[in-house]
Amino acid sequence: MIYYRPIAQTDGTRPEAALPLAGGWCWFDRAEVLTRDGSRGLVAAGGLPAEVRARLTAPRAALAGLTLDRPRIMGILNVTPDSFSDGGRFAGAKAGLAQARHLARAADIIDIGGESTRPGAAEVAEAEEVARTAPLIAALVQEGLAKPISIDTRKAAVAHAALCAGARIVNDVAALTHDPALGSLVAASGMPLCLMHARGTPATMQADPRYDDVLLDVYDFLDERIRAAEAMGIARERIIVDPGIGFGKTLDHNLTLIRGLSLFHGLGCPILLGASRKRFIGTLADQPQADRRGPGSIAVTLAGLAQGVQIHRVHDTDETRQAFRLWQAINGGDDP
Repeated sequence: MIYYRPIAQTDGTRPEAALPLAGGWCWFDRAEVLTRDGSRGLVAAGGLPAEVRARLTAPRAALAGLTLDRPRIMGILNVTPDSFSDGGRFAGAKAGLAQARHLARAADIIDIGGESTRPGAAEVAEAEEVARTAPLIAALVQEGLAKPISIDTRKAAVAHAALCAGARIVNDVAALTHDPALGSLVAASGMPLCLMHARGTPATMQADPRYDDVLLDVYDFLDERIRAAEAMGIARERIIVDPGIGFGKTLDHNLTLIRGLSLFHGLGCPILLGASRKRFIGTLADQPQADRRGPGSIAVTLAGLAQGVQIHRVHDTDETRQAFRLWQAINGGDDP
């Protein structure tokens, strides 16, 4: 199989032959040709197969009322007692509401999760996960939160309760492999779905993860899960893909995926990047304390922005919005 990684550019001096990348703020006039045997070098954008060119250039459909011709910030709200990033600070109802309001100042989406998926985490009972998330979502909707809410769960019962409470996106770290009922639920709901790559379960995923070629293996997995979701009745234009930084990956795996993010535009779906405060950032930055990894997280986020990544899942929403504004101003784009 042949893969094509567009070489994303943002420079204002754009060649006439350049093509838009996913209808967004980046363009490309070349792509790297990749195979399982290695790189075959570069090909001009005009020389790409027609189907590949169409997927790489087509604007991504709006999701939950948000257009994707500009980068979007997804604010992370973990209402769990064992979150790796905040130590359970937002587990209570009052604290969760306050943090959601804080995130909404700069975020376009609020992503609420009631089960920790940090390395080594144990599974949470459905009833407990529902109790942690659905009432909070209902309270936010009732008080008039205009930003769409995403439910971060692997389980159909939790997603059902969240959607009934007013959530508008389902974010599944297991890509419909954990709960067979989740796919049909999302299909019937008509809501967007994020499919993430992970190797193993949270309890086992960091136990010596190995790949033949991490970039291509993750691409193939997401391609297969998109096809599985389509077979369940979920249209491709409703699907978001996430390469799963830190989920069953070593530091080198994570860096390879971040360097090659533009490859995933070839799936024809918006890309979500969730690297915020992850362990590899702490290792590279020599910062063991997760909530002090904001600068490193922003550096990774901007690397994704430069490759046309549409959705950025972060803890530090205010700081990320500020970084986006400066990046856009320097690169001559509109205020995000």
